[in-house]
Amino acid sequence: MIFIMGRNIPIKVARAELDMTQTELAKAVGVSRQTINSIEQGTCNPTIKLCRSICSVLGKSLDELFGEEPEQSMTG
Repeated sequence: MIFIMGRNIPIKVARAELDMTQTELAKAVGVSRQTINSIEQGTCNPTIKLCRSICSVLGKSLDELFGEEPEQSMTG
């Protein structure tokens, strides 16, 4: 899973694979384009209901789009 500075890159990649815009995804799940943008930018923490809706539309699992990255060991 790729998160850069809190950004949710997997959603953006999944949208691109379906040639779907933020507006189209937003309409499909019943939110504004700004909400989808905020989720992708990492400034919005969506509800589990919205996460499931996004996953359903994009054909991905919760883990694929919203799963946590494994913690990296701080020892070296």
